[in-house]
Amino acid sequence: MVFIYYSQGVSSQYQDFAKRLVSHLALKGTEITQQVLKETTAQMHVKHTDEQGHLDIAVDNENVKITYTVDREHKEISKGFVGAIAGAGLGGVLGNILRKDQGAGDAITGAIGGAAVGGAYQAYQGWDESKNERTEFAAVLAETIKEVEDELQTIIQGQEQAKDAIREKGRQKLEEESQKTEEFRSMLEDLYGEVLAVQQEIDMAGSEGINVTKPKGRIERAESLYKEAQASFDKKEFGMIKPKVTAAQNIVEMARKALEEAQSGS
Repeated sequence: MVFIYYSQGVSSQYQDFAKRLVSHLALKGTEITQQVLKETTAQMHVKHTDEQGHLDIAVDNENVKITYTVDREHKEISKGFVGAIAGAGLGGVLGNILRKDQGAGDAITGAIGGAAVGGAYQAYQGWDESKNERTEFAAVLAETIKEVEDELQTIIQGQEQAKDAIREKGRQKLEEESQKTEEFRSMLEDLYGEVLAVQQEIDMAGSEGINVTKPKGRIERAESLYKEAQASFDKKEFGMIKPKVTAAQNIVEMARKALEEAQSGS
């Protein structure tokens, strides 16, 4: 007899799934030998009370497929094969599907997503006729698969939440940088306007014969600081911008006062 289960959506955690399944089964009194664990497949011999068989675990797209082949059956087992029946969102637990109060065809269709595998319907009929055919270890295995799947789904959800938190943090950081960029751009534009306005006033005063040596020297220093602040902005060295802008604004005011003194002195 063959039992096939599908653990839904945990293939990304396959190796953890296989290790957890083996550990859980061992804690429930299952003797596990002849283990062959690979990257996407695993085979082993299992023995539980007077029942023994082979367990195959393999990645199947986004799911993990678990196949249990009974080598030595209970005496009441007489049917041959129970076909590929998936959990359809119920953790791949065969018993959950077969205990539903619905027609056999509906149960099979729901279990395998509408793909009625040849022989599956007849297998269901055989199962329904003699529920004693459910071996003890098949029930233990189904329960254990669900336990492990629930554990891994919790882990996967936690990982997704962590990824979402990282993405949100990154989004907030970009938003903050964007706000800083706009703030400093506006600050630099205002400073440039102030420097340019005072330079024009100084040039006009100079053309009228006023001695503008002092205010001109100061506005040139203010312009130099503006250029340094602009270079820091281009390099995204935001910590260097505000001090230079503040210093430049102070010097612009000093240049304006010096120009007023020069104009009143003439």
